[in-house]
Amino acid sequence: QVQLVESGGGLVQAGGSLRLSCAASGRTFSSYGMGWFRQAPGKEREFVAAINWSGSRTYYADSVEGRFTISRDNAKNTVSLKMNSLKPEDTAVYSCAARNTMVAVTTTNYDDWGQGTQVTVSS
Repeated sequence: QVQLVESGGGLVQAGGSLRLSCAASGRTFSSYGMGWFRQAPGKEREFVAAINWSGSRTYYADSVEGRFTISRDNAKNTVSLKMNSLKPEDTAVYSCAARNTMVAVTTTNYDDWGQGTQVTVSS
């Protein structure tokens, strides 16, 4: 099991940027596929981005492609999500997730989840 703690959320104006971080416990972090998801009020959780164990493969939802970048640092047991050109529709609670697989997973089929961090984008 991996413990995940997100940070970096906040309030930002449309067009602004934020960088979310997810700190993971556990000695086997480098063998986990990692993902970011978000959930807005009244909506289902949706996939945002995923990265494989080495960082060589990344995948994005169409809605964030070209604006968000997922990355990882296996030496520091962290995964990050850099968000640029933020829009009001990006407002949601963002959560990171870990799965004991070396590939990137774009569904919600993950083993462990963080508590989430709120991102609010004002117009």
